[in-house]
Amino acid sequence: MTGRQDPRRGCFLFLGPELGEKLDALRKLRAQLPPETEETVLYAGETPPTEIGALLRNGSLFSETRFFIVKNAELFKKKDEAELLVSLIKKPPENTVLALVSEETKLDRRIEDAVPKENKKIFWELFEKDKALWLTSCFKRGGCRIDESGVRTMLEMVENNTDALGRECSRLILFLGKEKIITGDDVERCLSHTREESAFTLFAALARGRILSSLEILHSLTGARQSPQAITAALAWCFRKLGDYLALDAGDRANGVELKKIGLGSSKTRSDYAEAARRWPRAGPALALLGEYEYLLRSSGTAWEEILMDRLILRLARGMDP
Repeated sequence: MTGRQDPRRGCFLFLGPELGEKLDALRKLRAQLPPETEETVLYAGETPPTEIGALLRNGSLFSETRFFIVKNAELFKKKDEAELLVSLIKKPPENTVLALVSEETKLDRRIEDAVPKENKKIFWELFEKDKALWLTSCFKRGGCRIDESGVRTMLEMVENNTDALGRECSRLILFLGKEKIITGDDVERCLSHTREESAFTLFAALARGRILSSLEILHSLTGARQSPQAITAALAWCFRKLGDYLALDAGDRANGVELKKIGLGSSKTRSDYAEAARRWPRAGPALALLGEYEYLLRSSGTAWEEILMDRLILRLARGMDP
């Protein structure tokens, strides 16, 4: 992958919010290793750096080559954690590859500086026009066609990364077949029945004050190992979008044309934000609350994450307005 370093030994750093391309990079890195390579996925915040170090330094009984993926690497912030990781990065064990992964675009400076420049990459979120082209090509590769309204609706209803978009694209092709051009109504009808829970379905439940459903969705997301930080970031995106909606509504400009301009084209999404506007007449307090809990989550440790997230969701579902 680097052209200068043995791909069976070393550290790689994959950052940024674009999950699909990041997963592709991990797959390509794995493909350079022997087929019998032992692969291990760890999560910062759950596995202490000392344990990660011990796992890397101890050999495997089953495979000569080992591939470690450590997710949520932004949580390594303490001095002793960073120093331990730096020592592993600068002198990696033989036949061991370590990939540090994060949805953030920066890690502790000491860790970043230790990783060879050619082994670091930030995967930025695609621009809207690029995502539209990517989706159109995805359907075309599947032998199917989708119109402009279908593309727009998918971008509104599916998480903002090519991994989630690709999964839903495959489902739609399987469900609808290749006989017709897929429209926005087709997408909305199918995804409402088949899509997985996400921070966006969580926002929709919160907007309607469905406390029990909101907590169930939250626990489904965390049970699927989605980080609290990723959930709060996606909710913040929704509330910033709510601010745009409220500004249009206040100026009596919440019509179809203007709503499409801010990415609210489908009737389902507009309904979600109309409900949200009634529950939260101002987006600022909710964004401030999310910022407060973002800080608490980062400073309190993983033992408190479940309690903090439950409290956050309860406050939001009750339409808090400090």
